[in-house]
Amino acid sequence: MAAIVVSLASSSSRSLSLLRIPSIAFSSYTLFTKLPSFPLLGLSPAVPSLRSHRGKRMAHVLAQATLGLTQPNLIESHKISFAAKEIDLVEWKGDILAVAVTEKDLAKDESSKFQNSILNKLDSRLGGLLAEASLEEDFTGKSGQSTVLRLPGLGSKRVGLIGIGNNSSSTAAYRSLGESVAAAAKAAKASNVAVVLASPDALSAESKLSTASAIVSGTVLGTFEDSRFKSDSKKPTLKSVDIFGLGTGPELEKKLKYAEDVCSGIILGRELVNSPANVLTPAVLAEEASKIASTYSDVFTATILDEEKCKELKMGSYLGVAAASTNPPRFIHLCYKPPSGQVKTKLALVGKGLTFDSGGYNIKTGPGCSIELMKFDMGGSAAVFGAAKALGQIKPEGVEVHFIVAACENMISGTGMRPGDILTASNGKTIEVNNTDAEGRLTLADALVYACNQGVEKIVDLATLTGACVVALGPTIAGVFTPSDDLAKEVISASEAAGEKLWRMPIEESYWESMKSGVADMVNTGGRPGGAITAALFLKQFVDEKVQWMHIDLAGPVWNDKKKAATGFGVSTLVEWVISNSSSKN
Repeated sequence: MAAIVVSLASSSSRSLSLLRIPSIAFSSYTLFTKLPSFPLLGLSPAVPSLRSHRGKRMAHVLAQATLGLTQPNLIESHKISFAAKEIDLVEWKGDILAVAVTEKDLAKDESSKFQNSILNKLDSRLGGLLAEASLEEDFTGKSGQSTVLRLPGLGSKRVGLIGIGNNSSSTAAYRSLGESVAAAAKAAKASNVAVVLASPDALSAESKLSTASAIVSGTVLGTFEDSRFKSDSKKPTLKSVDIFGLGTGPELEKKLKYAEDVCSGIILGRELVNSPANVLTPAVLAEEASKIASTYSDVFTATILDEEKCKELKMGSYLGVAAASTNPPRFIHLCYKPPSGQVKTKLALVGKGLTFDSGGYNIKTGPGCSIELMKFDMGGSAAVFGAAKALGQIKPEGVEVHFIVAACENMISGTGMRPGDILTASNGKTIEVNNTDAEGRLTLADALVYACNQGVEKIVDLATLTGACVVALGPTIAGVFTPSDDLAKEVISASEAAGEKLWRMPIEESYWESMKSGVADMVNTGGRPGGAITAALFLKQFVDEKVQWMHIDLAGPVWNDKKKAATGFGVSTLVEWVISNSSSKN
């Protein structure tokens, strides 16, 4: 029997770290704390500083960090124990026996008996009530359908039929199955659930491993609810899940542990994006990153750069965005190195880290501007740090990974960048700001230059960059831009294994004409047509030609409008991609 215990929520100590604002621990990383004597907009020292003295400024920062007197609640970790078993289903004792069925599995013979052997066995014990009930409930096995029946005659109190459709070979389908199991358990207030596929023999040995992992992931993420900011919340009741028919043993146990690690990263990503901007400031985001480094200090180090250090590195593009906010920026760099062995590949994951985006002087206004949701504009950084947490537990060999985030707020003040200003990035290129609401690419410009300077071979950046990508691909698919066919194959293959949807978009070089400036090297926005493409072309200007680079625009799938919550999108794909580049594969 293979068993694993999965934690659904962050530990109490990590939840508390969002309360310590902006206290910093010095033991696990380097912090540069000199405050600048000049405004940092475009790195121009010609304008006198409009900022107040240090003491008054720090008091203001603390006031901003506790704005509204809101603090996240202390959430105790909820755990689910998963076990892979091979026992007689009819004898299993628990609250719900959940049977995953395809539309074909529900086929019946001339006597109205199930042709599927597992369903027929259960129905025989139930005296035909399962077949009868499935007809009355109009249950056809389509994906998304489910029905939970209280039928006497089995060891379980209830039998659940969960439809997985006929295209049930994908990771996404089995993750959805796990989510349905979690929903059924919540509705029935069940604590013990068993999951079985009606047709497990159709899966290969490798597919059984990935299927079990996907079921665990879906169940964990389906059970998780971020209640840190609710005055009253109920704890999940689900405590254990048994999985039948997919094998047992060390290899499966390793796969379940892998699912646990990835889920912990996804949950961190969700919590970071869900946290409001009056709680999650750039300094607090840096503290969350530093906690990853201290928790997994055997493989991680962290460097946090303040404004003055970024000024020394000539990051005028990034600092131009940060200049208007009283919450100072933090440039975050986590570095993963394997605990042993030689490093064969060096990678970088770069995430957009706008903890709030007002749009600046081009303020977001009107219906559909979504300014109230702009806490999710750091969704790229959440994916990067979620992947970092997961990899700190998995500890892949042979790969070095740099996690880089230029964190700041895009606000409005007398010190803020204006339309028409010219910024100078750290690679010397100049940018005429024709729209202050195209700020994410400005922060990523200096982050990408910094990443290239780490000597990496491949870079993937993630950003909630354009509404144009949402218009093109909708709310559940992220756009992928890269000049490298090899990198495209690697990351898209990783996304398929992770069950996340990516679609490769063109990088049309002729569109760069719309990005040319009369007074600088470039402007920061082109025309309305092809907005996601011109944004990618802008980022390309800051990547070394020798480095393989990919840009992922996840503005759509970072947020679930129906659930009004973050998705944690990107974490699974990043982890899979890093593992595929390592010398230790799961």
